Amino acid sequence: MSDDTKDQAGQADQPVPAYSWYALSVLVLIYVLNFIDRQILSILANDIKADLGVDDAYLGFLYGTAFAIFYALFGIPLGKLADSWKRVRLMTIGLTLWSAMTAVSGFARDAATLTVARIGVGVGEATASPSAYSLISDWFPARLRATALAIYSSGLYIGGGVSLAIGGVIVDNWNRAFPQGDPYLGLAGWQAAFIAVGVPGLLLAIWVFTLREPVRGAIDGLPTPEDPHPFRGFMRELYTVIPPFTFVGAAARGASAFAINVAVFLGALVAAHLVTTVLQSGEGLIWGALGSVLGVELPAITDQWLLLAIGYYAVFCWASALRQRDYPTFALTWGSPAFLCTILGYGTVAFMAYSASYWGAPYAERVFDVSKAELGFWLGGGGAAGGFLGVILGGRMADFLFTRTPSGRIWVVLFGLLSPIPFAIVQYTTDIWPLFLALNVVVGALAASALGAAAASSQALVLPRMRGTATATFFLATTLVGLALGPYMAGYVSAQNDGDLSAGVLSTLWITPIGLVLLIGALRLVPQANATVVDRAKAAGEQT
Repeated sequence: MSDDTKDQAGQADQPVPAYSWYALSVLVLIYVLNFIDRQILSILANDIKADLGVDDAYLGFLYGTAFAIFYALFGIPLGKLADSWKRVRLMTIGLTLWSAMTAVSGFARDAATLTVARIGVGVGEATASPSAYSLISDWFPARLRATALAIYSSGLYIGGGVSLAIGGVIVDNWNRAFPQGDPYLGLAGWQAAFIAVGVPGLLLAIWVFTLREPVRGAIDGLPTPEDPHPFRGFMRELYTVIPPFTFVGAAARGASAFAINVAVFLGALVAAHLVTTVLQSGEGLIWGALGSVLGVELPAITDQWLLLAIGYYAVFCWASALRQRDYPTFALTWGSPAFLCTILGYGTVAFMAYSASYWGAPYAERVFDVSKAELGFWLGGGGAAGGFLGVILGGRMADFLFTRTPSGRIWVVLFGLLSPIPFAIVQYTTDIWPLFLALNVVVGALAASALGAAAASSQALVLPRMRGTATATFFLATTLVGLALGPYMAGYVSAQNDGDLSAGVLSTLWITPIGLVLLIGALRLVPQANATVVDRAKAAGEQT
């Protein structure tokens, strides 16, 4: 029987302090703001496209890859820091950074500046969930953990919905008052919207700093002493994932490790070049600038595939270093087929869900004759309601099924993969506005049902001290598979079809069979993995 299952049986009557619920409400508020700052790009996409002269592929890259790669990569060292330092302080710093960079996005005058600002948002937001998941696991017993994580995750849908409503109102009113931009800075409505949602986060950071830090692992009967040198691990992880320092780290592990590392790096660049050649010609700003600095003509690679190649290479570097430095954690994450099937299976859910949620507002604005304010209110409100209900009910169902079968949570993830598909097909082919809105609620609720179950499953497969790192690994799947690929590919297909976002969004359904295979694998593997967490950790060298 796993630790999580034992807790389920042994803590059935354990009371949850009122402070835990209060602290959870603050974390939800943080996550709401997190997704307001992230998702507001959706309602602003068509205006940015017109003002900056970009296409749907770039808009998908801006929302997805430019944000996701840095969110994922910095999530690795920040996940380690969440395992060793004060998680409340880490969230405070991150909230301050991403709020400031969201405001900076409002002063962008070209695509390059906006891209850099969104990268900054990604780095800041990478602090949130590793810290929050770890805190929640120390505030709530196992019997309520999926529910608590689902409540926290509801901030995703509330924030996403609120962002559309706020963004629509600000843009419509600002452009009505200043059709040529304001008289002082010449800011357009989409720029004013970025600034308006960025500034409040700086104030919220003060409140977050007042939260109390719980004792790590105490609620599971495995109290973990504070790390006397919390930043050593962070710096080591940072050193591991940032090229070109990754080559030095590989060389320190031996000549063979260095050779493999270089081969993987070159292979990633070759793959990026081949994909660029197959899909489109040209090169990105980053790759072109590097060629200019070196004074050579480099093979064509666009920013989308360059950043993705670097991201996958950096993840390989981190996993290789983790295997050597902390083999027990590696064994329970990267070395666990159950863990990988779970997180990658949910990654395919995110692939489709991120695409639909991001492109919903631009699609509706192009197809239906509605103002931004009306669109934001109805689409945002419906998306928030559907996502909130879906993630809460999905979390409760995951906890209910988990008490009856060890694979109960995975069944909920599988439901979240398959159930939205027929409704999404109708949603993105109808020309009836009320039907589109109704289906937006349904699709959002069904897809959202998987999140709490997947998050709780990943947490149950590791020891308490590994939860921050496990969360960072979980979010690698949701970002490098879901966020970095889904919205871009939908935008790319749309750009190749004269802005047909219906074709773009529905093209993401091809990933369904892959998700199905992964989750069927998880159904078979997770029960045994849950039952042997401590034993497998000890076998890997864990000192408990």
